[in-house]
Amino acid sequence: MPDALLSLVTGTIINTTTIIAGGTLSLATKRTLSFRTQIILKYILALLTIYAGTSMTLSGFGGGFLKTLGQLAIVFLSLIIGNLIGKTLGIQRCLNTLGKYAHDRISGKHSDTLQKVNEGFVTCTILFCVGPMALLGALRDGLSGDFKILAVKSLMDGLATAAFVKNFSWGPILAAVPVFVYQGTLTLLARNLEPILQDQAMLDSINATGGLVILMITLVILNVKKVPLADYLPSLAVAPLLTWLF
Repeated sequence: MPDALLSLVTGTIINTTTIIAGGTLSLATKRTLSFRTQIILKYILALLTIYAGTSMTLSGFGGGFLKTLGQLAIVFLSLIIGNLIGKTLGIQRCLNTLGKYAHDRISGKHSDTLQKVNEGFVTCTILFCVGPMALLGALRDGLSGDFKILAVKSLMDGLATAAFVKNFSWGPILAAVPVFVYQGTLTLLARNLEPILQDQAMLDSINATGGLVILMITLVILNVKKVPLADYLPSLAVAPLLTWLF
């Protein structure tokens, strides 16, 4: 890929690098993270997610009190309509099915090395690509060049890979390839869509709506509430449409 294109997918490059680094370092050492360290990392991830979501949301608001009220109305209406669409399509249900498949691969017994590598690759590809942060982060990076969401996801994926290679050998590291292709493609598509979304209000609606979805991820990280995050993803298409209409 030419250097010019590589500069457009910075967040994805960081993500794939942490997957490779996390897996490689874990294979090179026998040590595992203590329970206390895991708890500390969980809260760090939660704080970083709050920061990414809040900054993304706030960047979508502005222009006076009345305009902000109108933007809020569009955002919350987008979330409601988007959630209804997501539930109707069964987006979260489909992802739960994939997640169960990944869980079964993790908890199952593996004796053959090649099988372990293959299942590690498939499992981590699913986990790293189907989540809301992969989609939202790639779109955000493409539309505005802001890769904070993907940076937070990178830390999560790197730690996950470090844990998974203990069971799946070097298979999880291979997931860096589909992650790069998937997120990089989304970022480049979003960059090409930016001229179509020339109205700043449309971009603001995507940022504000996506930021709130990112903030919901904090509830999942801290085990506060199980939120069907994937069902809210259609909101990202509803928000600019409502902005255009109103």
